[in-house]
Formats: sequence, structure tokens, C-alpha cells
Amino acid sequence: MTIAQIENLIRYVTNAEGKATDVIVPLEIWQQLIHSLNTDSVSGLAWIDEKEPKEQILADLQESVRLAAAGQTFPVSQLWEDATA
Repeated sequence: MTIAQIENLIRYVTNAEGKATDVIVPLEIWQQLIHSLNTDSVSGLAWIDEKEPKEQILADLQESVRLAAAGQTFPVSQLWEDATA
């Protein structure tokens, strides 16, 4: 969606003097905006993931390897759903 298309979907709330005071943004655009603000532009990771301590990342990886070695695997579709939820 282009900026011009987005601008056509945004509505402004004005006060009695006609001065714009607030903006009404469609929910889909708002969600995309919030997602982009919470995502690191270089890595593509969510801010919370980008700031996760290395020790926690290592612990999660070790747990994943342990589960895989024990035969506890999951379909990719389930992992994808969990990641995008």
C-alpha cells in the first residue's frame, strides 16, 4: 500500500476551530505501523527478540536441541503459527 493510499484512509478529528486534534487510522494500518515500530529495521527481529539476553537465547537453543534429540519435534506449520501469533 502506498503512502497516498494510506493518507486517503486516514480521517482527522477537528476541534470547534477546525484545527486537527486527533487521527482515526484503520485498524489494519495501525497494526502494521505498530509492527514496524516494534521491529528492528536491520535484523527484522521484534524489539523484544533483539534485546533478549544471549544467555536466554543459548538456553532456548539448548532446550530445542534436547527436545529434538528426544524425538519431540513439531510440524513447521505449528512453529510458524506460534511465531506469528
